Amino acid sequence: MARRPLPRILSNGSAQLARSRELARTAADSATDVLHPLITITRGLRRLASAGRRRWVDTPKERRGAVLLAVAAVVMGVVLAPYGPLLAVVALMAAAAWHGRDRTPAAPAGPAPGQLHRLTSLYEALVPYFSASDDPEPLYARGGDWEKVFSEYEFDGDGRLAHLVISYPGYFTDAEPESRARIEQLLGAKCGRGREYHFGWDEEANQLTVRVLAPLPTDIAAQPFVTAPGETVLGFTDPTRVRRTLPLTHGAHGEERTDVPPVVWRTGVRSTEPHLLAVGQPGSGTSTLLRSIALQALHHGDVVIVDGGGTGEYACLTGRDGVLAVECALSGAVTSLEWAAAETERRLAAAGKAHQAGDPPPEDTRRPLWLLLDRPSVFTHLAADGGTDPQSLLQAPLRHGRAANVTVVVAEQFDGLDALAAPVRQHTRARVVLGPATAGQLESVLGAPPHTTPVDQMPPGRGYARLGTGPVHRLQVPATPDPYDDATSEAHRRAVLDLLPPRTTPVDEEAPVRVDSASAEEGAGQVPVPEAVLLDKAATEKVAAAAMATETGVPEAVVPETASAQPAPEGAAVAESSS
Repeated sequence: MARRPLPRILSNGSAQLARSRELARTAADSATDVLHPLITITRGLRRLASAGRRRWVDTPKERRGAVLLAVAAVVMGVVLAPYGPLLAVVALMAAAAWHGRDRTPAAPAGPAPGQLHRLTSLYEALVPYFSASDDPEPLYARGGDWEKVFSEYEFDGDGRLAHLVISYPGYFTDAEPESRARIEQLLGAKCGRGREYHFGWDEEANQLTVRVLAPLPTDIAAQPFVTAPGETVLGFTDPTRVRRTLPLTHGAHGEERTDVPPVVWRTGVRSTEPHLLAVGQPGSGTSTLLRSIALQALHHGDVVIVDGGGTGEYACLTGRDGVLAVECALSGAVTSLEWAAAETERRLAAAGKAHQAGDPPPEDTRRPLWLLLDRPSVFTHLAADGGTDPQSLLQAPLRHGRAANVTVVVAEQFDGLDALAAPVRQHTRARVVLGPATAGQLESVLGAPPHTTPVDQMPPGRGYARLGTGPVHRLQVPATPDPYDDATSEAHRRAVLDLLPPRTTPVDEEAPVRVDSASAEEGAGQVPVPEAVLLDKAATEKVAAAAMATETGVPEAVVPETASAQPAPEGAAVAESSS
């Protein structure tokens, strides 16, 4: 049976729809021009009727009879007069046309005196940067015409520039970042400080477009986001850079609903940037970002939190379902990260065996594991006397985390950025900078300067994000404060508490530890790696000592405490080379 061709409306429907829209728009414009007098008269009749009704309502009841008598006398006189009805209709149409005219004030032919002064001063300020002494016909000269270079301009209600298109000569070095930075700094100062400007450089047309960016919403609280597994919402950005939106509620009590473009970070096996580094000043919102990530990660995975600041901002997560540990001390941080490194190697070995056998990876290797470290440089200073630096234990999770479904998120302040280990700086290619920062600091962390001018005053959680080699986005982190903080509003506290998983393990009790016997090699002297529901140092050492005592025949009391550091399974090297 021969296939019937598709209708033309389906094969080239987009072009036909575009032409149909253009024809409909042209017909509507023509009809509006033809029917403009009728539209004006109809609008005037409606306004006259409204004015007559208001006049009748305002007339006192005792005077309405006299008014009706006067109106009847006028109508009788018009009817009896020669050509009276015709003249009355003409007069009524003339009055309707007068009252129905468009009363919108006409736009001024040019800028206002204040706006003209701003444009002139801006033109004069650009002369030293866009002029050359050997140019025979310079676009920029002292006392020149600004209308030749400012093709488009727009002012806001305060009389400041909101949109501007600038033409510059072809010999300007627009390909050099230093030259661009000087122009952007000048325009940010002349157009008005305290606002963020987006600069669009068109090197082919030698034009620069300056646009004022609207402030990002700061009243979006933590809430369930409509995302797929493996997607984490870092915050929200401008609609011009992101084509995706999320339905959200915002406002003081969450009464408003809107669609906001998000900055989505994808993690997991297919992620190109599996680890993240967040940098900021004190109070900029890096801990808020980590809490937001933790609440989203607990929907599909397990979380280990290491708080180097020791301020207890993650106490609300202690004992929750899926939270393996919340460590604030050096010993606990080392124990947790030792377990995380061993777990990474175990996952690699199990996945490598499954791949060699042609089987899918085991279920326990596909559940995401998140390592959230807040200010790990504090532990680096504490471990300077000979202890173990927790950052040295992140090499395996950072290097093989993508294959093992292990994600590392590090939050650090600018003053401790130099104390970060080389593997942390090398493998965390998803970057976030929060709070006030200079252009040099932004470029050093993000790897590229933003296309906007940073401002001095920023709300908490406000900054920039860049995922790998992608563009730099403005970012506003959703409000996720510590619910135990007295300064937290009731609405934000309730929003965070509603997202917390149930507390299945009391804080002051040790959780039972499950041992995955399938991960241990029988008869090879290997110590099985525990798979803990709540990672606790004492419980982990106890189980490791008991397992070693069973294997070696030595009583548990004789086994030293160092037995808690389990060696990696034999298949780890095979999985590492195959990955």
